[in-house]
Amino acid sequence: MLIWSSTEPSPRRALDRSRIVAAAITLADAGDPVTMKAVAAALGDYTPMALYRYVGSKDGLVDLMLDEVAGEVPVPSPGEDWRADLSDVAVETRRMITRHPWVPRLFHTRPPAGPNLMRHVEFKLSVLVRAGATVVAAMTYAAMIDRHVLGTGLQEEIEGGPVDPSVFGEIHTLAATRDVPLFTSWLAAPTGPSLAEQFELGLGFLLDGIAKHLAPS
Repeated sequence: MLIWSSTEPSPRRALDRSRIVAAAITLADAGDPVTMKAVAAALGDYTPMALYRYVGSKDGLVDLMLDEVAGEVPVPSPGEDWRADLSDVAVETRRMITRHPWVPRLFHTRPPAGPNLMRHVEFKLSVLVRAGATVVAAMTYAAMIDRHVLGTGLQEEIEGGPVDPSVFGEIHTLAATRDVPLFTSWLAAPTGPSLAEQFELGLGFLLDGIAKHLAPS
C-alpha cells in the first residue's frame, strides 16, 4: 500500500512524520546512507520500529522524501507562454536537485503519487494541452523533459564536478599521435559552455522539438 493511502498516526513522544522525513533528507543531503536505523539515531532515543508506524516502510519514507523536496519547486498557474512555463519549472527543479543531489537516483524508483509531485505533473500537462498537445502526447513530452532534468542531475552527481584541466593536456598528447585532428585541435585549447549552459541548451532543443509537434492554435 502506498504511504499516501494511509492516515498519519497521532504524534507520540514528539515524533511525527514531518520530523522523520526532515531527518532522512538531512542524512541524504550529507551523502549518508538513509536507513531506518540511521534516521532513528538522528532523531534521538528512538528505535527503527518506531519509525515504521509513521512511514510504513522504507519505500514509504522515500516517497515522502521525494514529495517533500518537490514542494520546494514553485508550481505557478499556466501562463500564455508554454515554453517559458516549462523552462522555468525545469530550471527550478534543477536548482532543487543541486540542493538534494540524491533525488535523481531515487525519483524513477517510486510512482509520482504524492500531492506535490501530482501538482507538478498536472501543471506540465495543463501547459502542454493548452499549447495544443493531446493528454497522451503531453505525458510523453513531460517525461522527456523530466529525463533531461533528472539525467543531467544524475550525470553531474556521478562525475562529481568538472574534469581536472590538467587531464586535457595528457589526452592532447595522446591524441596528437593518432588520426583525430579535429579532436586534437580542440584539446589544444578546450573550451565550451558551462554545465548550466549545457543544461539550458539541451532544454531548448527539447522544447524546439516539442513545438514542431504541437497542433496549431
